[in-house]
Amino acid sequence: MKNKWSVCVTSTTFSRDSILVNKINEYPFKKISLNKTHYLLDGEELIHFLKNKNGAIIGRDRVDNHILEACPRLEVISKFGVGLDNIDIEACRRHKVELVFSEGVNRRSVAEQTLGFMIFLIRNLYRTSFKLKSLEWDKNGGHQLTGKKIGIIGVGQVGKEVVELLKPFECDIFINDIIDQESYYQQNGLIETSKDQIYKECDIITLHTPLTPLTSQMVHRDIFKMMKKSAFLINTARGDIVNQDDLKWALKNDVIAGAAVDVYRIEPPLDEAFLELPNLICTPHIGGNAREAIISMGMHAIEDLVHYFSNRKDD
Repeated sequence: MKNKWSVCVTSTTFSRDSILVNKINEYPFKKISLNKTHYLLDGEELIHFLKNKNGAIIGRDRVDNHILEACPRLEVISKFGVGLDNIDIEACRRHKVELVFSEGVNRRSVAEQTLGFMIFLIRNLYRTSFKLKSLEWDKNGGHQLTGKKIGIIGVGQVGKEVVELLKPFECDIFINDIIDQESYYQQNGLIETSKDQIYKECDIITLHTPLTPLTSQMVHRDIFKMMKKSAFLINTARGDIVNQDDLKWALKNDVIAGAAVDVYRIEPPLDEAFLELPNLICTPHIGGNAREAIISMGMHAIEDLVHYFSNRKDD
């Protein structure tokens, strides 16, 4: 027997996945609407999709006060994925929309991509492959990852997974986080230090912070000037943490040796000159999109949504 709740899924990744679609259809919602387009919903289109729904599974679509004002029946948002920077949390509180999410569900997927970036950058694998496609035979094999100085800024769910994956490489791992985790650092032989020391000393710097007013544009031209010319930067967190124009400048002028990014201020990115740089590895925001991670994110989003309605008391 169907219940009285209508729900929708804005994520195109979820909506095209037969396992996740079959799973949510197991529950007796009155109506389930899926986003079968190939793009994020925005503005009036998102309002039309959310209107008259009681619950929503939201991916990266931006939900702000204007959206919530136009959707008074919406009671709960379940996040598909991690990172809440696309959802106005204060607006959710004002409109009494509950926000439910599961932390770290794709952390291994992002951490594995980060490790892959590290190896590709430091061993010069990407650049030599790039050259060989043009029949240029470059035998520069770069350096080993083993024993290098790695800087991790942001030691949350993903940062900790990166620490775990790096253990066989016997690296000196320098870390910085606003949360005191001294016992974890000691247990794992990590070196707690300032961001400035990480920028100045580390061979590879990888970013794993959320996007907040404190981290927005955190890495900019002056930071690149502090880094070693042989250093590499990795960003699998959020695009706005790094000033993309300044990164482009640093790469074009060999201020740093290279970078790998999976996230961008505007997605998809539009700066072709940036994307074509030979010392930049760029991927289309797939860090958390390993097949196993997609299923895990979707299942948790469904469970969180169902849990909310199963505990809701009718008037």
